[in-house]
Amino acid sequence: MLVLALDTTTRGGSCALARDRLTLHQSAGDPARPHDLRLPGDLQSLLDASGQPLDAVDVFAVATGPGSFTGLRIGIATMQGLAFAAGKPLIGVSGFDALARVAADTSPDFPGDDRIDRAPLVATWVDAWRGEVFTALYEDGEELEAPTVEHPEAVLSRLRGRPTVFVGDGAAQHRALITATMGTLARIAEPVSPLLAGTIAAMAVDVIAAGHAPAPHAIRPLYVKRPAVELVRDARPVR
Repeated sequence: MLVLALDTTTRGGSCALARDRLTLHQSAGDPARPHDLRLPGDLQSLLDASGQPLDAVDVFAVATGPGSFTGLRIGIATMQGLAFAAGKPLIGVSGFDALARVAADTSPDFPGDDRIDRAPLVATWVDAWRGEVFTALYEDGEELEAPTVEHPEAVLSRLRGRPTVFVGDGAAQHRALITATMGTLARIAEPVSPLLAGTIAAMAVDVIAAGHAPAPHAIRPLYVKRPAVELVRDARPVR
């Protein structure tokens, strides 16, 4: 099964071509150029480098978010167009789920700390601009806290006392704050901002293997809102 996957959850993003769960080629996008100027050109360049024609692709896969509205819209629309034209399924994969899988596979150890009596949590942080991060929390590969967008300090206040691995470009941006707040209970994943398209392709294969082959129009972006308490606070009139 040949899978073409695209991630536009970050400024650069990535694309990958995989055979079943094995990534054949993966390339990073140029963060200095917007996605609409690079797509679908980046995908075609990847196929050309791999020596594979577009009509050889069996399954298309795309990150559904979270990320910028524009990036998600362009990425999903691009892959919907390709999948529609080819008559092939399009699998949507949460970028957070992909980050959590990468971090779980490469998590650094917490040696010599007798407080560590169970597997660490995984905190996925994606830069949400304005000093905020898109974030979710995972335990043993399962989502423990649903995605939100918050200030890093608010997220860290809920994590004290529990070993946590941080992954994503938001973790890279706020590395100093994380280590200052969490101390030895924090680890930064390596790489902290991994390319995700290859992992998204592998996760799409899992979806197909489970018997799901959704039509391209079924894909919906994952937009993350602030916690309800913040929405209520922000909606109050200024006096």
